[in-house]
Amino acid sequence: MFKRFIQLQWKSFFRSSSFGKGLALKIVMIFFGLYLLSALVGLGVVLYFVLRKIFPDQNPMWMLSQFMIYWILVELFFRYFMQKLPVMDVKPLLSMPIKKSAITHYILGKSAISVYNLMAFFLFVPYGLVLLSRGYPILNVGLWLVSIMALVLCINYLNFIVNKSDKALMIIGGILLTLYGLDYFQLLPVREFFGPLFHGLYQYPVTVLIPLTLAAITYYVNYRYLRNRIFLDASLKTKSKEAKTSDLAWTKRFGDMAPFLQLDLKMIWRNKRTKAQVVISLLFVFYGLIFYSQEEFANMMPMLAFLGIFMTGIFLTNFGQFIPAWDSSYYSMMMSQNIPLRKYLESKASLISVSVVVMFLLTIPYVYFGWDALAINFGSALYNLGVNIPVILFFGSFNKKRIDLDKSPLGNMQGTSATQFLIILPVLGLPILIFTGVYFLISLEAAVITLSLLGIVGFALKSKLLDAITEHYRKKKYGMIAGFKEKEG
Repeated sequence: MFKRFIQLQWKSFFRSSSFGKGLALKIVMIFFGLYLLSALVGLGVVLYFVLRKIFPDQNPMWMLSQFMIYWILVELFFRYFMQKLPVMDVKPLLSMPIKKSAITHYILGKSAISVYNLMAFFLFVPYGLVLLSRGYPILNVGLWLVSIMALVLCINYLNFIVNKSDKALMIIGGILLTLYGLDYFQLLPVREFFGPLFHGLYQYPVTVLIPLTLAAITYYVNYRYLRNRIFLDASLKTKSKEAKTSDLAWTKRFGDMAPFLQLDLKMIWRNKRTKAQVVISLLFVFYGLIFYSQEEFANMMPMLAFLGIFMTGIFLTNFGQFIPAWDSSYYSMMMSQNIPLRKYLESKASLISVSVVVMFLLTIPYVYFGWDALAINFGSALYNLGVNIPVILFFGSFNKKRIDLDKSPLGNMQGTSATQFLIILPVLGLPILIFTGVYFLISLEAAVITLSLLGIVGFALKSKLLDAITEHYRKKKYGMIAGFKEKEG
């Protein structure tokens, strides 16, 4: 029966109406996936030697075990956004003499060989082979790899349990940040507490039964949940759900922009893909720690300029590059109404401006690494506000690909076109190039002042720039409407 299910899925893939249109993108994603897997293999091979070099007096297996708790939490956190339960069209099968248990086992079994699980496989198996080459016991290493893959399956099936709950996401994220903070500021020896637990999976081979049992339990919980919900008439029953609304009265102070701001805020709050952009932006505040804390990057001012533009403008880039595709499901309706297009674009600019200011405020603690970091971030924020916001809005007029907000968030390439790749050059590359040129020709102060002045000039020309961008949107209106009407699949 499983073989028959696989054949049906294979035919569905190749006979899909979107197969031809998305073939080039699928090929690119395949090459990207192969590159990622090869990089993981390389990391798995060198991981032993890296740990040996960083911690010369410690066993690499012991040091790796101390970080395993973070790996589990981080993977579970990001799977919340990236991974969906693999589904198949079960309605036609339910009217046939096919056991619902077989359908349920196939759906869950298919998820066990997902690319997210393969990532762990391609990372830890090469690491295990290196351990064997260095004389580690075959039994211990072999059963440790079995334990790791069992933990991966636990994460896989646990994600399907918590994936429907935003509270679960906040709890996982809170635990992750709390443990890292306690460990980083040496308030609690988190790694020393969890390290022996994970190292025991290698030191005592019999403990492999623990992760295997946990994997079986999470599988069974998912099986019971899906098995009890596969009914032919389940789709016929109208779902009743209590609507939780907010009038967002505080937005009324923005006048004509208020309705658009309300739509954007509700869209961000109610959809995973837009909500993911907010979460990712907040997480990237910690991106600077990777570079500011390294001495080799301390005096690389162009790198600090990259951090300034990137961190203060991360939401600008992630959210702004898909304007107005976020509204593609009702964009044609909006354009058929007597709605001021300029106010629509102005509301988008205001929302992004707030994000830039918030992101700059969150990067202020980096002054701990020197006043240069604060000054560069301030100049970068001004540049993002005055220059990059009009640039991102202008490039938005070339977006013609629809985004369905009901679909999965990260790993979703809907709405992506050549525009999203070209926009990196003026938004990220140009300010870094300007900063670097002025820095080497004159000084750091002159480079920061140059970015700041460009941002201020952009503010002064804001009205004229928005008028020009609005006119450009009017010219592209019918092309965007036609593009947004095309659905994949």
